[in-house]
Amino acid sequence: MGQAYKVKLDMFEGPLDLLLHLVNQYEIDIYDIPMAELTEQYLQYVHTMKQLELNIASEYLVMAATLLTIKSQMLLPKQEIDPEYGEYEEDPREELMLRLIEYRKYKEAAKVFQEKEIKANQTFTRAPLAIEKKDVKPIMTRGETSIYDMLDALRNMFQRKQWNKPLETKIERQEIPIERRMEEVLELVNHSKKGILFDDLFPYPSRSHIVVTFVALLQLMKKNKVVCKQEENFEKLYLYRAFDN
Repeated sequence: MGQAYKVKLDMFEGPLDLLLHLVNQYEIDIYDIPMAELTEQYLQYVHTMKQLELNIASEYLVMAATLLTIKSQMLLPKQEIDPEYGEYEEDPREELMLRLIEYRKYKEAAKVFQEKEIKANQTFTRAPLAIEKKDVKPIMTRGETSIYDMLDALRNMFQRKQWNKPLETKIERQEIPIERRMEEVLELVNHSKKGILFDDLFPYPSRSHIVVTFVALLQLMKKNKVVCKQEENFEKLYLYRAFDN
């Protein structure tokens, strides 16, 4: 059996980005974080990354340890405060809350500047031109799906297909170049008018095939060759051809 793929991705923005994704996805009150729920969901994402043997940064593991520490502190019995001294009992979540609020502020600002840049790049001046309706193609814009949505879809796919872990099989022992898998995925998407279900890209539990397909898909999205759409949180993902490149 060949060695499984070990891939380092530069598309992960960091543990705070993952935490903010979870806050938004589960509609968590950032000022009153349920540490048990947040920690459990965070660890599930980290477990999926490790399950695929993705070479994730150590800062994700440091954040995991931090969340577990805060969760443990929240389980400790609260000390009685002497009203005479009026001592303030610090909330173990306060530092994490402030970091998330600060990170969200900068992320939202960066998004505003990015939208302005995209709008400026799409502004052109030209002479009037008559366009026949038959020449007009539907526009499929870049999707809002993040890498963490993709990991969540992958984890849910494992559960639906009852794969406890991706296994190497005799069918898929030869490693597939990422470039070739990108071409295969793009061909599938280009020939589908209704979109390709995310799960259908992973027909069998070969770790090599799963990782290469996952990375190939991320690269295609980065190059704006395909878009990944999800109607609502926790819904299935579909892939479509991008027409704005």
